[in-house]
Amino acid sequence: MGQKFSTSKCLVAACAALLVLGAATVRADEIKLAPAVPDRYVVQKGDTLWGIAARFLKDPWRWPDIWRLNREQIKNPHWIYPGDVVVLERGAGGQPQLRLERDTVRVSPTIRATPLDVQAIPSIPPGDIEPYLSRPLFTGPEGLVGAAKIVAGRDQRVVRGVGDVVYAVGIDPKAGDLWEIYRPGRRIVAFENPKLVLGYEQRLLGAAKVERFGDVSTLRITAAREEIIVDDLLVPTPREQIVNYVPHAPDHEVAGRIIALDRDGVEAGRGWLVTIDRGAANGIDVGTVLAISRGGATILDPRPSPDPDQIVIYLDQTKAIQPDRFLNLPEERTGLLFVFRVFDNVSYAILLNTTDPVNVGDSVRNP
Repeated sequence: MGQKFSTSKCLVAACAALLVLGAATVRADEIKLAPAVPDRYVVQKGDTLWGIAARFLKDPWRWPDIWRLNREQIKNPHWIYPGDVVVLERGAGGQPQLRLERDTVRVSPTIRATPLDVQAIPSIPPGDIEPYLSRPLFTGPEGLVGAAKIVAGRDQRVVRGVGDVVYAVGIDPKAGDLWEIYRPGRRIVAFENPKLVLGYEQRLLGAAKVERFGDVSTLRITAAREEIIVDDLLVPTPREQIVNYVPHAPDHEVAGRIIALDRDGVEAGRGWLVTIDRGAANGIDVGTVLAISRGGATILDPRPSPDPDQIVIYLDQTKAIQPDRFLNLPEERTGLLFVFRVFDNVSYAILLNTTDPVNVGDSVRNP
């Protein structure tokens, strides 16, 4: 796998801590601490919830269990900031528990400063998934209804790129001057039933800034992931969104498939983005951690068959043969993924750890 995955050291450490894929199954109520677990840890800028969890736990998705978080706290954990101290303690029955130790700094007798949400520690480094965080990437067959459209360029060239000027209709000044450029992409279908269309992906091409509003607005392209042409669509750039849902295992049984790889790849590894065929309708939410498994191959059974020979008549010859028998090899666990963007029937996830290449059709289940 040739792609570079630019993450913080914490996520690399977290992935290393996750190389327990072949370990024996533990009881559902047992929480195993990481090797050389610290008694306390000072949160640093650039840390992630996943990386901090991996410092304390062998299974970072058990993070909510050790914090005793409720469902709403899991969905909105704006509560860990650089400088906070995470302390490991023993609770009732010797079960490990974590608590937060935070110094109070008085700015003045009447004013208290509080951290902004954007300073909170994210679940995973957002840089590599930033284009996928809050963009309307997945739609029904109607596509991006009401989207603005590029109608011309400043010259007669067909292809546009960074720095080029384009003209568009449908630009609403109330939506701001920053817009993103899309093109209808691939149709996403169910793995087991290719006739079942789950939706349509809208491919992000780049970004543009409005230089003049009007019935026909003037925009300059500020970023381009692909070539940009007339008829490409424009939607307002959404507000920056920090991914800070606590990583957690689903609270119900999940059995799905990986149905697409980023950039139509043939196989994927750590740091790649994948699409799974489970979404909000299946109880998936942001922060869900799932295990990836590959179905075992079917092989010819090499053992002598206890079944009697079969008599086969071929032309004028009679032969006695042993019928073939086959063995189904068990599924092998090959990695973990973290869901960061959820739609009704599909979700986008990032591969946090892999021991083998990940392919379309691999299973995703509870870790």
